[in-house]
Amino acid sequence: MIKNKIITISGRVQNVGFRYYTNQAARKYNISGFAKNQSDGSVYIEAEGEEENLDKFIEWCKNGPTWARVNNVIVNDGTIMNYSNFMIK
Repeated sequence: MIKNKIITISGRVQNVGFRYYTNQAARKYNISGFAKNQSDGSVYIEAEGEEENLDKFIEWCKNGPTWARVNNVIVNDGTIMNYSNFMIK
């Protein structure tokens, strides 16, 4: 069953390639949606996919790329938007 998750990641997650590597992870786990930087320094992600793939994607988000330092990951249920791919905004 397809689910939608709203993910907010804080820490050292901007200017470290976080969105770029998030895009790669989304493709690996067959996730659609988008990632964008927030003005408060966090990264906001809307992710849709099968629950098992979303769980793996969220686990990846808890670490991110090598240069990132993730302090907090907040995950909430979202509304299915039927995204066709994953984009960086």
